[in-house]
Amino acid sequence: MNNGEGRTLDNKCPACSASLEFNAKLGKWKCDYCGMEYTLDDLKKYENASSDQINDGEKGDDTAYDLYRCPDCGAEIVADEETSSTFCVYCGNSAILKNKLSGKFAPNYIIPFKTTKEDAIETFKKLKKGRPFLPNDFVSPTNIEKIRGLYVPFWLYNILASGGISGTATKVTSWTSGDTHYTKTDTYHVSREGKIDFSSIPVDGSTHFENDMMNSIEPFDYKEMIDYNHAYLSGFLSEKYDVDSEKAFEDAKTRALNSATSELKKDMVGYSSISITQNTIGTENYEHKYALLPVWMVNIKYKDKYYLFAMNGQTGKFIGNMPLSKGKALLYFAIIFIIVFLGFILLSYLAYKGGA
Repeated sequence: MNNGEGRTLDNKCPACSASLEFNAKLGKWKCDYCGMEYTLDDLKKYENASSDQINDGEKGDDTAYDLYRCPDCGAEIVADEETSSTFCVYCGNSAILKNKLSGKFAPNYIIPFKTTKEDAIETFKKLKKGRPFLPNDFVSPTNIEKIRGLYVPFWLYNILASGGISGTATKVTSWTSGDTHYTKTDTYHVSREGKIDFSSIPVDGSTHFENDMMNSIEPFDYKEMIDYNHAYLSGFLSEKYDVDSEKAFEDAKTRALNSATSELKKDMVGYSSISITQNTIGTENYEHKYALLPVWMVNIKYKDKYYLFAMNGQTGKFIGNMPLSKGKALLYFAIIFIIVFLGFILLSYLAYKGGA
């Protein structure tokens, strides 16, 4: 068994030696050439997957992967050894370089893909539903420039937040006696304390992936997270992190503190207004994990402009920015204006006839 020296992402079919890719629907590896299917245990027997020892964290710095660096935007993307040329999912550039990726970037956990490329295409085609201002031809599959499955690096934090909040609250009551209307405002000092355990707060570990986009395709079901094995990368791309765990923790900490404050405020009920004047909530301790999470990146080219969409590779949630059809928008508002104007003319006419 190879203990990690000089490993590459070389998943080959043990039966015919053809390239072997992970099938998201089957949850297994299937050879498209001979039709054979394999489980992770099968691949380990043929040394086509990481050993349990490597998964436990004994990854040497000599572990070799293929690294592609986009010369245009600088994104670093890992791919299997069969990839001799590819594209940058962020800017669409196809001029790439090869290098090696240190084994320390191999994650602790991974959530395998459950959705397929076909699922992403079908979801894109359905975008028109409920979006009247979307150009009719935007959702045509011919506009899909590139679509790839990408494992995005994430830091997952378990954080214990504790402390309290305090402030001023008011209760306003009103009543009428005779011809006089009265309003009474009571002021109270309010405070709440508590401890909240947060589990698996995700923080995107890549500066090349827009945080707003990544946050929008959450949540992931972390119950389906399993020990990392490089075999799952077969047929997909994977980017290494360029935001370390300490820096990423600041984002996770902010999310934990905001959520803890919000939860304590929810317990302050029955008041007309609340003004928080003191907040002592802090984090007592935390631990983190490094994981790869599945995302389908869809590059759309429409009228010489590029649009980037992302789909949660586990749940199928689909997000992205879409163009506005100015013609449809103008027509819509023109129709609304005509309807309102004709309604006004009709009401004026009825009012005139009624007064005559």
